[in-house]
Amino acid sequence: MDCKKEVNLTRCNCSYEPCPRKGTCCDCISYHKSYGELPACYFNDADEKTYNRSIEFFIKSRSR
Repeated sequence: MDCKKEVNLTRCNCSYEPCPRKGTCCDCISYHKSYGELPACYFNDADEKTYNRSIEFFIKSRSR
């Protein structure tokens, strides 16, 4: 399967600009999974900007 990086970039809400994985979803997911986190695309724009990618923060942000 080919990576559709250009298409992915149009949907990526990650605001961390120096990220080398931006638009390469499989690398992004693998990276965050290794830290017990979720990637930016799981969060709304306001919550994403906190850079808190923890699963706990995700659950709390959904219950507000």
